[in-house]
Amino acid sequence: MAVYTVSQVSQHVKEVLENDPLLADVLVEGEVSNLRVSSAGHSYFSLKDDQALLNCVMFRGQPGAELLASGSAVLAHGRLQFYEPRGSTDFMVDLAMAAGVGELALELERLTLRLEAEGLFEQSRKRSLPLFPKVIGVVTSPSGAVLHDIQNVLRRRYPLAELLLAPSLVQGPNAAGELVAAIEGLNRDGRADVIVLARGGGALEELWPFNEEEVARAIYASRIPTVSAIGHETDFTISDRVADLRAPTPSAAAEIVVPDQYVLRQQLDEILGYFDRIWAYHADSRRSDVARMSGILEGILPDTNNWRRRVDDVARSAGIALVNRLKLTRLQVENRQDRIRTLDPVATLRRGYSVVQKGTAGDVVTKAGQVKVGDSLSITVSDGIVEATAGGTAKPQPAKRKKAGATAAGMERLL
Repeated sequence: MAVYTVSQVSQHVKEVLENDPLLADVLVEGEVSNLRVSSAGHSYFSLKDDQALLNCVMFRGQPGAELLASGSAVLAHGRLQFYEPRGSTDFMVDLAMAAGVGELALELERLTLRLEAEGLFEQSRKRSLPLFPKVIGVVTSPSGAVLHDIQNVLRRRYPLAELLLAPSLVQGPNAAGELVAAIEGLNRDGRADVIVLARGGGALEELWPFNEEEVARAIYASRIPTVSAIGHETDFTISDRVADLRAPTPSAAAEIVVPDQYVLRQQLDEILGYFDRIWAYHADSRRSDVARMSGILEGILPDTNNWRRRVDDVARSAGIALVNRLKLTRLQVENRQDRIRTLDPVATLRRGYSVVQKGTAGDVVTKAGQVKVGDSLSITVSDGIVEATAGGTAKPQPAKRKKAGATAAGMERLL
């Protein structure tokens, strides 16, 4: 007989125990006892019945740890593990639920944990919904009230959106396959901006198609953002966890995916009012700037009104001076013309006077003593020259004064 070390035996027990597929996925119901929670938050306890006891370990953060209490009956899921340093076999619990929970609830919890571990529920991968969708794909039953509720909400809130129905069963054994086909069909079609999975309330069994793994993976693979609206607000399915957004009801989903036209109009009015106020503010500001600059310019530049008045006064004074100057010049010209006419010899000859010139030299005779008998004389009168010969001795005669009356009479004749 071979001899083995403790380590070898322990290693063999560990391998046999942990490689048994039956023991790697175990569901155990029992009463909690000897519960101890470490400072790190891990729970150490035992599950027992009236005949046996099983040591259990549940690490911090595992779902259902809050249900553990000494004396409580729980349904625990996990795997058996051999801990070599102590030589103990422990039941490593990854899920705890209250005793009496049905098989569907347990299966749901197990699938939820598995998909969560794969990252299907990660918030970082969830996409935002379009603000103004043109086409809304709806996956639901064509004969249910849910479709009419969604249509009414869309018509009331945002009539611009088009509803594209992808009909599908929403309960029963064939529903999961049709749901997957509808989601994939909308993705191939490509017209929808967002997809809504909708169904009314019901029991867990009726909502089960939305907990199927194939439906969850179809939602995860969808290129179009999805909204899950399954049942009532208290119902929660795996589809709700995988979708980009969960709505508590189908009607709420319709309100989420489209904006409210009345709110949009109000916002538009507010925006227009804001721009009106901005324009009014800028206009007032520009007017103030213009008024301020006008004041500055008025302080810098001369008073144009006063300058205009001064120019007008100067022009008026210059016009008056020019007129007066012209009048004065005209009078001076007229006076000079009178003087010239007075000194004009021709004018003097016209009044009956004559000019007597002697000999060929043409000396003007101004005195009688200048003329001798026989001298040739030229007598110039107003209309010509008379040639004459002096016939007698000229004697000077004193000039006779005329009486005042005769002079006055002559002046009267002249006037």
